[in-house]
Amino acid sequence: MSNTTNKVRPFGMRDKIGYMFGDFGNDFTFILSSTFLMKFYTDVMGVSAFIVGIMMMVARFVDAVTDVTMGQIADRSRPTAKGKFLPWIKRMCGPVALASFLMYAVWFKDMPMGFKIVWMFGTYLLWGSICYTGINIPYGSMASAISPEAKDRSELSSWRTIGATLASMFIGVVLPLIVYYTDASGNTLISGPKMAIAGAVCSICAIICYMICYNLTTERVKIEKKEEKFSFIELLKTLVTSRALIGIVLAALLLLLAQLTLSAMGQYVFPNYFGSATGVSISNFCANILVIVLAFIVPALASKFGKKELSAFGGLLGAAVFFIAFVLHTDNLYVFIALYTIGYMGIGFFNVNCWAMITDVIDDAEVREGERSDGTFYSVYSFARKLGQAASSGLSGALLTLAGWNATVAKSPNSYPEVLDGVYNISCLVPAAGFLLMALALIFVYPLGKKKVDQNIATLKARREGKK
Repeated sequence: MSNTTNKVRPFGMRDKIGYMFGDFGNDFTFILSSTFLMKFYTDVMGVSAFIVGIMMMVARFVDAVTDVTMGQIADRSRPTAKGKFLPWIKRMCGPVALASFLMYAVWFKDMPMGFKIVWMFGTYLLWGSICYTGINIPYGSMASAISPEAKDRSELSSWRTIGATLASMFIGVVLPLIVYYTDASGNTLISGPKMAIAGAVCSICAIICYMICYNLTTERVKIEKKEEKFSFIELLKTLVTSRALIGIVLAALLLLLAQLTLSAMGQYVFPNYFGSATGVSISNFCANILVIVLAFIVPALASKFGKKELSAFGGLLGAAVFFIAFVLHTDNLYVFIALYTIGYMGIGFFNVNCWAMITDVIDDAEVREGERSDGTFYSVYSFARKLGQAASSGLSGALLTLAGWNATVAKSPNSYPEVLDGVYNISCLVPAAGFLLMALALIFVYPLGKKKVDQNIATLKARREGKK
């Protein structure tokens, strides 16, 4: 048996809160990047949106190596007194925070363009492909080690979503009120120095959150160090033959395409199309409050209807709402915020469930193969999410460029109404398409409906109890 359950204190609220703070820490840097980095480099540093998008896509090819490598490192780590995955939280929290801060180097804005692009590429790769990977892969893999029970994992997934949402509320609600200002001509612009300060504050908060996670969370399932020689062919065979993994990878990639495009474009559509930086804060506040409410409701709904079924419904709902927003092409800020909030429910249903769904995928592989590889499977899933991030950034950057957004427009957006109309269309159509495709991936590719998940849990429980 490759994993046994340690005799420690029972799973409880302390673990849920600790695990919540882990993603709170993650998203202080991740959401800051996905929300503001493109805006910072296009409007403050003067770099083309197309180049920023290309950078984010290139980084994901690097992640193809670093994510799987970190998954192997995590799986092959020797368990310590704190467990197999928790020590990585402590080791990597400082490096990921420092690397995040360095991305917002406003003091280089007057340097030659070549220098700024090299700095942008270097710091982004250091943060995302090395440091963030080094902490996020063990953190996500840790859910399987905290408890073997499906109910506990669903609760961890919900509390993880709450942690991410709290970070999103700070970054999406508070920061727009601080980092934006209105110039003499009435244009809403972003402040480079204030973004650098915001980067420093978020980095400090991330370290605090990571250390709370480290001290409150307990690994109960002892997952032994993998001793088998690594075989890329065997790994590829396992991954390719797991329809569940393929399905969740597709769904996650498409969900991130929709969610992060929505987040990134919000920094253009609200301040520039609607002329309201406050609109960014109001929309994010409403959407995140909704997600927090869903975090307490969705586990019960998922238990009754199934995680796959509920998430697919959310995707269809989000697609319908953002397509309606595109057709309406409203000039009314509050109508758009209402549609934005309802559409965000599509994100909420999947995001609350997705971290429990990846443990279902890992369970399914263990049932079929008789071997558990939490770190490796989670690293592939994490890579898929980063591909979604890259696709969102690359597509948003390309479409912004095609719409005509450039450094000149950024200084006086009100003078270019046709560009602002293009920004509005991108903000609706890309999320609508992403949500629809996500729902279809869950319905037609992902096989782990409620009945199959319950069967797998019963099978693994019987094995752990020594039954045939």
